[in-house]
Amino acid sequence: MTDFSDRVLSWFDACGRKDLPWQQRKDPYPIWVSEIMLQQTQVQTVIPFFQRFMQSFPDVASLASANQDDVLHHWSGLGYYARARNLHRAAKAIMTEHGGTFPESIDDVMALPGIGRSTAGAILSLARNERHPILDGNVKRVLTRHAAIGGWPGKTAVMKTLWELAEQRTPQSRVGDYTQAIMDLGATLCTRSKPDCASCPVRVDCKAYAADSVTEYPGRKPKKEKPLRNTTMLLARADGRVYLERRPEAGIWGGLWSLPELGERSVENWCEDELETTAKATEPWQTLRHSFSHYDLDIQPIVVRVDAPLRKVADSDRTTWYRLDEPPPGGIAAPVRKLLDHLHTESTKEE
Repeated sequence: MTDFSDRVLSWFDACGRKDLPWQQRKDPYPIWVSEIMLQQTQVQTVIPFFQRFMQSFPDVASLASANQDDVLHHWSGLGYYARARNLHRAAKAIMTEHGGTFPESIDDVMALPGIGRSTAGAILSLARNERHPILDGNVKRVLTRHAAIGGWPGKTAVMKTLWELAEQRTPQSRVGDYTQAIMDLGATLCTRSKPDCASCPVRVDCKAYAADSVTEYPGRKPKKEKPLRNTTMLLARADGRVYLERRPEAGIWGGLWSLPELGERSVENWCEDELETTAKATEPWQTLRHSFSHYDLDIQPIVVRVDAPLRKVADSDRTTWYRLDEPPPGGIAAPVRKLLDHLHTESTKEE
C-alpha cells in the first residue's frame, strides 16, 4: 500500500461518506445504478432519483423487464437520457448473456452498454473489493493537482499518464474503501473551485499546492463558442389534452415524449398535415433557452387550439393526447416538462 493511499484511507476512516444509500449493501446492481446516475451529476441531486428508481426496479430482472417509457420516466429530470437507455439495455444483456448475474470480469462489464473502464473499475472495486483503478472527474482533479500534470485530461497523452498514475496509487488491499475515499476526496475537499487544501490529507506533497497553482489543474478544455440553435414547438390543445410525440431513439431526448417541432411549415399547414384539422387560435409564448453540453437551444413555444382528436391523432406508441392532470406517459424532456407545467397553470386559471 502506497503512502499516498495510506493517507487517503486514514482520512476516509475519519471523514469519508459511509451512509450513502448505494453503500448499504455490497451488491453490484445498486452500485452500478448509482455510478451511472452520478456521471455528470452531483450526489445530492442523485439520492432521491436513486431511491425512487430502486423502489421501482430493485434488481436487474425488474429493470430488464420494465418498459423503456417507465425507465425514462424515472430518469426525467436527471438529464443525459442516453444513460437510462444504456442502463436498460445493459440489464437486458445481463439477463440474456450472463444468466441474470452481474459479470465477473472487467472486460465483460466494459462490454455492457454505457460502461467504460472507470465505471467498470468502480463497480467491481466497490462491490467486490477487486483491484481496479478508476479515473472519474473527481479522481482526475486530485491526481492532476497532486502530481501537477498539465494539459486537458481529454487529450490522449494526458489521459494515458493519469491512468498510469491511478494504477500506481491504487493499493493492494482495501481497494473498495480507497475507491470511495479518493472519489470523496475530490468531491468534498479537492473541489473545482475553493478547494479545502488545509484539510487535505495529501497536501504535504501536493505539487500544485506547493506552487500555489491548485486551481490551474486540471487543464481546461480548449474553449469553443457554443453554437445557438432554434426550434419552434407546438402545444396543440384539444378537449383539455396536449398532443405529444415520442422522439426517435437517436439524437437529443431519444425515446422521450416531447412536443412536436414545427420545422419549416406554418402552424396551419402542420395542423392540416399532422392532425387533419385546422388551427382555431394561436398564442406564441416567450422563448425558452435550454443548454446542452455542446450547444444552446432556443425554443419558441406556440400554443394552438385545435378541434377534437381525429383519426391521425389517436394514441399510439409514437403519439398521444396527454391530459395535464394525469401522470405522464413516460419520460419527458426537462424543457418540455416546464412548458407543460406552465400550460397546466394557465389552463387552471382559465377554469
